[in-house]
Amino acid sequence: LVKNPVNPDLQLWIGALERINKAGITKLGAIHRGFSSFEKSAFRNEPMWELAIQLKTLCPELPIINDPSHICGNRELIPYISQKALDLDMQGLMIESHLDPSVAWTDAKQQVTPAALAEMVSKFSLRKPESKNEEFADKLADLRKEIDKIDDLVLQKLAERMSITQKIGEFKRDNKVTILQVNRWDEIMQKRTSFAKALKLDVNFTEKFLELVHGESIRRQTEIMNAGKVAAGIAAEAHAEVK
Repeated sequence: LVKNPVNPDLQLWIGALERINKAGITKLGAIHRGFSSFEKSAFRNEPMWELAIQLKTLCPELPIINDPSHICGNRELIPYISQKALDLDMQGLMIESHLDPSVAWTDAKQQVTPAALAEMVSKFSLRKPESKNEEFADKLADLRKEIDKIDDLVLQKLAERMSITQKIGEFKRDNKVTILQVNRWDEIMQKRTSFAKALKLDVNFTEKFLELVHGESIRRQTEIMNAGKVAAGIAAEAHAEVK
């Protein structure tokens, strides 16, 4: 069983599994116990579910066991994290238990009594990754088709947005204007998050999405701004090599 690394590095996690596999140990499993983060959080370790999901996608045959005790750092949040792990089709849970957590030598706050553990487990909802119900399968397929169409439209609109971003970059370059205008960025964040609230979208999700889009816009405009300089640098290097 290979725990995830302290830092959120999927390739490091996979690399550890591969090295053990090459050593001849082929019966492997991964332990998802959360990752270190500078952000303040209710958790001891940030779950960063996306990394566990990526590992599951890349290694579908690899069992992944969730460690809610170390993710939470306290017993109060363990049921929530455990249920989410089960809903994400994790293959098991590693929950710390102690006859009397108050006298435990380590990690006392995240341990539960055997009785509390039994009660907690009895309340978990176990769901299947698939259903043989044909009506369910047909309805799910129809809904997924709708999702596919919307995803295509979202990507098309993102491509259109990036095209306009490049035009803006060229316009800024020609007029010797900086790439970043903080006031404009603040305006975008305020208006878009307000609109997101009206649409009942999660504000944190909206902010992260906008930051990703903004980061890509800055990257593209930076390339446009520095295109001439890069070309000049390559030409200078080629000239020096000829000499």
